[in-house]
Amino acid sequence: RLMTPAEAKSIGSRVPSARQNDEGTLLETIFVAVASYRDWQCPQTVESAFSRASHPERIRVAVVDQIRFGRDTPCSIPPGGPCEENQNQATCKYLSQIDYFTVDADLSVGPVFARHLGHRLYRGEYFAMQSDAHVEFVQRWDDEIIEQWHTARNEMAILSTYLSGVENHIDLDTGERTSKSRPIMCVSDFEGQGDMKHLRHGQQPEGVPYIHDMPTLNPFWAAGFSFGRGHFVVNVPYDQHLPWIFQGEEISIGLRGFSYGYDYYSPEKAACYHYYGRHNVPMFWENSSIYHGLGDYGMSRLNAIIRMATPSRNGKSKEWIRTDELKYGIGKVRNLQLFFDIFGIHVKEQTVEQHLCRFVGRPMQKEFIPFLRTNEMGLDYDRITYRYEDKE
Repeated sequence: RLMTPAEAKSIGSRVPSARQNDEGTLLETIFVAVASYRDWQCPQTVESAFSRASHPERIRVAVVDQIRFGRDTPCSIPPGGPCEENQNQATCKYLSQIDYFTVDADLSVGPVFARHLGHRLYRGEYFAMQSDAHVEFVQRWDDEIIEQWHTARNEMAILSTYLSGVENHIDLDTGERTSKSRPIMCVSDFEGQGDMKHLRHGQQPEGVPYIHDMPTLNPFWAAGFSFGRGHFVVNVPYDQHLPWIFQGEEISIGLRGFSYGYDYYSPEKAACYHYYGRHNVPMFWENSSIYHGLGDYGMSRLNAIIRMATPSRNGKSKEWIRTDELKYGIGKVRNLQLFFDIFGIHVKEQTVEQHLCRFVGRPMQKEFIPFLRTNEMGLDYDRITYRYEDKE
């Protein structure tokens, strides 16, 4: 069932503002989960999260740091050197608000399990957010993203999108935003072959938003940036039994979240920007010889749980990992077939209605927002009769 407003409000901590002129003000806290694989930019990501926040006292960061011991610099070493040598860094000042869970990189089986570990470090913060380990936060990002979330007037709102690159979007010296453009999540299609075929989100369109009084509704969730109430990571935890999954991560969380009553929006203003085009950066794929064949097990479970395919081999059904199927399964607030029907996803044929981006934005906002529940507990999809069809 859908949470009640009282149940939702019971989750989420607040801390006193550290500003003298804000004495007595309680701030909604933010949990930031970062999964890092041998990433040399992880320390700067953590540093910018604190140094550019309006209220760093409300931020708590949890880093799952997968490294090769003796070869990689741990994320816990700040970008300006150890705290013993340079205590003025934000990472050092707020060290008590950072958890580093360090893992031998040889044990890495992909981002899904790493993010699962990160979310297990959630401790009841008001908001829960996740980002990659190679991003730059903008100045006042915490105030901005919280304000945008509140303008949705939807307790079940999740602000999530593919991040724009740092180039031409942020001044790396000052942390100020230099562009108003941002992506929306509206492109997805089936990819892969045979039993490994799955729905994957593609490159998303980017532009200056037309909607300014609230975030822009869109159908899909993105792993690189997600921000919403803390109960999202409680109700929709990362499935720890999906080894070697990379591309299917987003449709899995997205559909499960939809089934629990969550709605996805693209923020008008980005909280951070992504470093793309990096070269010679280690990836977890380097462990493929150790964990050969696990991807098949992971994808079979993923597709079975979100009801996009029945695991099979050579036309015959096969067993799949059913451990904790209920815990990491589908909610009962919304039926997944409703999602497929509304957004033109044909599971049996493994095709999608093209040009969905023409609907996402003002048309979707106009069509769907009237069905936001009066108690602000999400959109009532049972009342939405719209069905997207590509007219071309």
